[in-house]
Amino acid sequence: GESAGYSLPPPTIPACTKTRTRNLWVTTATAAIMFWKFDLNNTSHIDQLLDREGVTLRELMEEEDVLQECKAQNRKLLLFLSKDHCMQELVTLITEEPPADLEEKTRFKFPNIACELLTSDVALINDKLGGDESLLEKLYHFLEQEPPLNPLLASFFSKTIGNLIARKTDQVISFLRKKHNFISLVLNHIDASAMMDLLLRLISCVEPALLRMEVLNWLNEERLIQRLTELMHTGRDEERQSNASQTLCDIIRLSRDQANQLSEVTEPDPLLAVLESQENVAELLKNMFEGERTEASVVNGTQVLLTLLESRRSGLEGLMDLYSQGCERSYTVNSSILRAIEPHIKDFQQLLLNPPTRSAILTTVGVLEQPLGSARLHVARLVASLLQTCDLSICQEICRLNTMDLLLDLFFKYTWNNFLHLQVELCVASILNHSAHADLQNPGLQNHEERPATGTGSQVEEGTPGQNSTSDPLFQHCRLVQRILGAWEENDKIQAEGGRRRGNMGHLTRIANTVVQNLEKGLIIITCISTELPEDCRGRWESFVGETLRETNRRNTVDLVSTHNLHSSSEDDDMESPFPNDLSIQQAFSDYQIQQMTANFVDQFGFNDEEFSEHDENINAAFDRIAEINFNIDADDHSANAAAFEACCKERIQQFDDCEEEEDIWDEKEINYATQIKARSRYSTWMIYPGWTASFGETEVSSSSAWGGSPQQDGEGPQDTSWASFTEFQPFSR
Repeated sequence: GESAGYSLPPPTIPACTKTRTRNLWVTTATAAIMFWKFDLNNTSHIDQLLDREGVTLRELMEEEDVLQECKAQNRKLLLFLSKDHCMQELVTLITEEPPADLEEKTRFKFPNIACELLTSDVALINDKLGGDESLLEKLYHFLEQEPPLNPLLASFFSKTIGNLIARKTDQVISFLRKKHNFISLVLNHIDASAMMDLLLRLISCVEPALLRMEVLNWLNEERLIQRLTELMHTGRDEERQSNASQTLCDIIRLSRDQANQLSEVTEPDPLLAVLESQENVAELLKNMFEGERTEASVVNGTQVLLTLLESRRSGLEGLMDLYSQGCERSYTVNSSILRAIEPHIKDFQQLLLNPPTRSAILTTVGVLEQPLGSARLHVARLVASLLQTCDLSICQEICRLNTMDLLLDLFFKYTWNNFLHLQVELCVASILNHSAHADLQNPGLQNHEERPATGTGSQVEEGTPGQNSTSDPLFQHCRLVQRILGAWEENDKIQAEGGRRRGNMGHLTRIANTVVQNLEKGLIIITCISTELPEDCRGRWESFVGETLRETNRRNTVDLVSTHNLHSSSEDDDMESPFPNDLSIQQAFSDYQIQQMTANFVDQFGFNDEEFSEHDENINAAFDRIAEINFNIDADDHSANAAAFEACCKERIQQFDDCEEEEDIWDEKEINYATQIKARSRYSTWMIYPGWTASFGETEVSSSSAWGGSPQQDGEGPQDTSWASFTEFQPFSR
């Protein structure tokens, strides 16, 4: 064609593009009109209020964005707030009770806003509040009120003083040290948790390190620790006891953490030194057991002891590592703490026998007439912590009092209290590990010839130091093996009758495994099992370990995810149920329940955010998962699976033969459609449903073909070899 005078047609713009462009222009124009019409260039109404004469603080506090403007360093607003009368009014709002006739939902509105303004971390406000002694006096006057304090106002006061301690440290500490009754007033209001927070800020928020040490020495001179310990007396108010206990626990943890972090400070923490002293621990125990023994005093006091016995390593996730680490890696506890606790172990033993009275409670498994109680649970935790120290004298005292026998009684009595089960399990693991690592010449827990056991009426056979035949009281007096066998058989009987599996079976399984693991080490305890158990009990134990426990461990170690795969049997062609049994599910849930809640538990809980992100946002997610796949390839493996696969391939795939005459693929040939239909088997993703089974035995061909052909009859003609024989295959997974 000729191109003279020919022009291309204009490009066609899609209608949707035109519509979007028009909408964009309309939106932009509308926004511009609204911006100028409604004067949206002013981001706050506060500047207009400040330009007006006679504006009050209350009017500014009514504005919704007053806090935002304050933190944004609005110069006009900060100059107004830092005026003397405004600062006085702000402090008054957070220290004086608002009128009672105000509506409850708005009564503390202005005190809350005032606290947020004073603690907005603005230098101008901090300088004004921390540098004006009259304002500090007004704040301090709040402590001089009679208890109880308003808890909300107490929190406002504590937050404001705490912010000043962190930002205006020198001025505030100097002011407080001049007040000789400051510590007394704070402890007088210790029933308010805000006062506890104030004390902790004094310990943790003071910098630099030299000034912090001065503050610690000042608090020690004021006998802070001794005063808090005195509040743990049984006659004190329970709220005061609880807050005093929590304060002591937090001081211990903060002091130890800061001692590890601040390596340049060589002077020991005076507060921690007093807390760990034998005199102070003895005074704490005296306050716990003097007079009427209440559950609150026992629990609060024991919490302090448990904190003193905590690991000094970072984190608390080392509890369950006790099975593998042994005593040589156990943490070091100040011996003064143990020497103070040792004479009072008998008092804790008495609490296990005669706990504080509690009324019956209704649980999901029925009415519990005599609950375990927090007191006995804390005693079990204390015994577990004491045993983990591997202190010989402490362990001998626990053994002499036969404390483990009482704890095992509680373990099998309260079958649904997993908190108790964990502590008893830790106790058993500690004793076994200690016995396994003890020197044969000084068997530790086994050597009690000078201190016979009491409490159960049975006599301890005197052992001779240095002999391997010395019996272990855990097996002889506590009869641990017999208890395990009896409880297991009783549980099997209950389940056989249609009952519910007992709640302590998961921990009992772990205890049995711990016993077996120590037996396999071939150390001291194996003598007790092999020689001192009755003949019938020895046979039952061997059968239990070789059959019942082995099968239980096999089931419990099945990954819940892998249970969706097919499990075939090597003896026959029937498919096993691909779903987990109740035992593995309950054991997995039991393991979930007994996990320790560490400081980073919240960060680890739930799902990973990447699992819910779009693929475009995280292109490496799929490759990261590939890196987690573990598989082994053995090039020399000539298993039955490989042989069967080779035979199938040779049968179905014709090999190339160079000797044969090549066939011209372009030759025209007559196309014949065979009447025999060859079946195909595919390996694909199988959907598994409850109760579904599959059998790959001999398959009968239907008497009629979908293509109208007839099958071979009575072996006439060639046999169909198109079906793969699945019975020759071994199971893919176990």
